[in-house]
Parts: sequence; C-alpha cells; structure tokens
Amino acid sequence: MPIPDQDIVNVDVPALTAAQAFYLPEVFKGLGTTLKHMAKAVARGKGNLAMHYPEERREHIPVEEGGQHIPNFRGVHRLNRDEQGRVRCVACFMCATACPANCIHIEGTEAPWDDREKYPAKFDLDELRCIFCGMCEEACPVDAIELTQAYDVVGLTRQEMIFDKQKLLAVYDATIEGKPM
Repeated sequence: MPIPDQDIVNVDVPALTAAQAFYLPEVFKGLGTTLKHMAKAVARGKGNLAMHYPEERREHIPVEEGGQHIPNFRGVHRLNRDEQGRVRCVACFMCATACPANCIHIEGTEAPWDDREKYPAKFDLDELRCIFCGMCEEACPVDAIELTQAYDVVGLTRQEMIFDKQKLLAVYDATIEGKPM
C-alpha cells in the first residue's frame, strides 16, 4: 500500500557555510563547554577528587530511600553456609538460568543429607564475565548466593578470577563478620 502524497513532507537541508563546513564553530562551542566545567570545578575548591588506592579505600556509601539507608554497592560474590556449616545451595540452577552474562556454571549431584535432594558438586563463577547485576541473588530461592561489599579482589590471571565453590565459601568465611577481606 503506497503512502499518499499529502502525507509526504519534503525537507530541504540548508547548505553549510564555509565555517560550518570545517566544523570550527562547533569545535569551539565544545571547547568552551569544557573550559566552563573546568572553571566551575576549580571555583568549588574541592581540588583533586582522585582517590589514592590502596592507601585510601572507598567506604560504603549508602543510598537514602525514605529515611532508611540501604546498601547500593554490589561487590564480589559469596556462597552462604547453613546453620550446620554446609553450603546452602540446593543446585536448582535458577541463578545460572537468571544470569544474563552466563558466568555461573553448576554441576549438581545427589546430596548426602536428608533435608535436600541435591547440592552442587561443582560451582564456578567467572568474576570477569559477571556484570554484577544481582539477578543471581534475586533468583536464588534459598539465599545461597550473595553479593558482598568487598571490591578489592584481584587476580593476575584469568584463572584466578574464576571462583570455584571453595573460593566462594572462603569469601563467605572472610566477610560474614563484616570485616574487610
């Protein structure tokens, strides 16, 4: 079905002047905006806003929502333990299914305990692929996976940043008391 002629609007693009063809006025407008922002930053007197890590550490900055302070930072993951010290995960694969980055890999096996059917024989989480969206935390029905406030986890190789079950449980042990890693 063709478009009726009365619905078609022809737009004539005006020709550029010589100065506009070189884009110099726009370059100077952008440079002026940059200099204006720089002058405002210097006038505020805050000086250098750079942090000197690791001598200066970023402290937790809460978000105020309705008068209550809630955490707004998602750091490294941990696998939680239950009251008996066992891994809380029941290998339902919901976190791996919900993960948009596909960075969680679980191999479930039959649990030796009577209170659950399965548990993860292998639980790997690639921290370099993770986008720290928190969807795994939201999807878990037993609160087994959690994002902590720890952010200073480093690795020299890619393999060091793939956290297995033991490393995720070690993060739990290190962060359960709220102390830094």
